[in-house]
Amino acid sequence: MKRLSMVALVEDYLAIRRQLGFALKIQGYQLLHFGRFADDNGHCGPITLDLAVQWARSNTTRPITWTTRINVLRPFAKYRAQFDPATEIPPPRLFGLGQRRLVPHIYSAEEVQSLMAAAAQLPPAGGLRPATYETLFGLLAATGLRISEALRLTLKDVDLSAGIITVNEAKFHKSRLVPLHSTTTEALRRYTCLRNAKLPAPPSDDFFLSDGGRRVLQDTVQHRFRHMCDQLHWHSRGGHKAPRIHDLRHSFITNCMLRWYQQGINPDKEILALSTYVGHAEVTYTYWYITGIPELMAIATRRFEQFTSGI
Repeated sequence: MKRLSMVALVEDYLAIRRQLGFALKIQGYQLLHFGRFADDNGHCGPITLDLAVQWARSNTTRPITWTTRINVLRPFAKYRAQFDPATEIPPPRLFGLGQRRLVPHIYSAEEVQSLMAAAAQLPPAGGLRPATYETLFGLLAATGLRISEALRLTLKDVDLSAGIITVNEAKFHKSRLVPLHSTTTEALRRYTCLRNAKLPAPPSDDFFLSDGGRRVLQDTVQHRFRHMCDQLHWHSRGGHKAPRIHDLRHSFITNCMLRWYQQGINPDKEILALSTYVGHAEVTYTYWYITGIPELMAIATRRFEQFTSGI
């Protein structure tokens, strides 16, 4: 009997998992990369530890990437072991811990303003694109939405009368309501008026549209964001190579924590509400997003000094 290629085995696994409700978007891409790697190198037979290590280390020298790849591969190897007992399952922590948090770039208010100003200067002058990007980045900074959630918004998801956004089918297939500050609602209202004037009968009901009336694609937004970062001469203050759009979400959560302390609010009583607001499945994920910026560390230092001095 002819053996199936590794790519075919991966596709079979992904099809079954997705039928069970797992999206496996990034993991699927990585597993298909593993399958092609195995097939291109002439590997025949079950998954072996040697093959797993070779793939994990291919085209990268970063141990954290090796660990991430192994963690993606392990569930697939466990699945294959049911059908082929000779399958070797990579042990956990083969290359160390998998979730080593790289420090995000926490944006200052001035940086957010500069980003929005740069977006407003995008070509064509007077077109819809500049307003789309300016409003999009402003919304991300003001609400902590994921970029994918913002780009999936439709007209019916944005209730400007109530000042509420409905996020449908977010991570883990959950939906939630996101109340907006009045200034954010007003910015979305201005964008809606311009959008309607430029595109009175758009072919799409997506909220954020390109000049042609089509949904704005995430890859396109990422590309333009990187270009604007280069124009602004930004350098990462975190562990990543450059500032990321996702760091706006980290910044929102971190600044919420800072604001609570400044206003004398107990964060322990508010963190669950914030976790619900940003769509986290567990409150521990929200704590994971908080970064020790200088302002927070200064507050922590003062509180510790007060504790040790008995004040």
